[in-house]
Amino acid sequence: MKNSSIIILEAFYGMEGLKYLYFMIFFMLYMFVLFANTTVIFVVISNKVLHKPMHIFLCHLAVNGIYGSTALLPPLLGTLMSPSHEISLAGCKAQTYFLHTYAIIEFTILSVMCYDRYVAICYPLQYHAIMTITKVCKLIAFSWGYPLVAFALFFILTLRLAICRNIIGRVYCSNYSLVKLSCDDTNVVSAIGLLSVVVYTFPQLAMTFYSYGHILKICFTATKESKIKALKTCTPHLFAILNYSVGCFFEIVQSRFDTSYLPFETQIFMSLYFLIFPPILNPAIYGLSVQALRGNIFRLCGSRNKLLPLK
Repeated sequence: MKNSSIIILEAFYGMEGLKYLYFMIFFMLYMFVLFANTTVIFVVISNKVLHKPMHIFLCHLAVNGIYGSTALLPPLLGTLMSPSHEISLAGCKAQTYFLHTYAIIEFTILSVMCYDRYVAICYPLQYHAIMTITKVCKLIAFSWGYPLVAFALFFILTLRLAICRNIIGRVYCSNYSLVKLSCDDTNVVSAIGLLSVVVYTFPQLAMTFYSYGHILKICFTATKESKIKALKTCTPHLFAILNYSVGCFFEIVQSRFDTSYLPFETQIFMSLYFLIFPPILNPAIYGLSVQALRGNIFRLCGSRNKLLPLK
């Protein structure tokens, strides 16, 4: 087959027996992602008290959660209910770009939030002077612009490959899956791919390790009360990073190693973890852990409940 224009997502055939159950599960997950992240965005935007760097970054984390989930779940639901479980090559390439940029943007925003926590803990008196609105805007522009451009520069190589196979054994498209479909020599592309991973993750890793290295250094010499305060400040962010790292680990294992010996449900769970669970758990982690945000969310829910008719 030469230059196939149709891609078959083979993993969907394993869902045939319970596809209506899977449809309801994924549909409810998508609705929850939209509700939870939209709530965070609305609460942050509508309350001037929350117009602070940490909450602004959290707002963008929620926007990215909606971006990634929308790139995955609506196409997944449509393909699941399709008898042929096919997706166009153009649609597959578009989904690849959206999902990979979502992943890099997520990591970049989390690293920027590391820097914000570093400034808040290590330079509390100079925090507002350092984290000016100009710097916040620059960090937000970096969080979105760098991943979108960095991955696009590499993805051009994948787009130029001739596709001679058309079966992907997953429920969504990825760059590595597209490369494996090519009949060209992909060794150079694979080598550049490994280099590009370093290029569009090194700044984030450097910022994360630098920030938490200084935070740990401060904690070793701080008072007990200061250590507890720093721990409370960093705990939600550490949980978010851990949650995202687990998803990335699952994705790397599934992409690079044979996991066919695992139960089908486990394979689906591992492949979708980093695309579904961070957008679900991030609002819960920050909504319940950050006092100012939690209070505003509860007040919003309470005001809605007052509008409900009494029985």
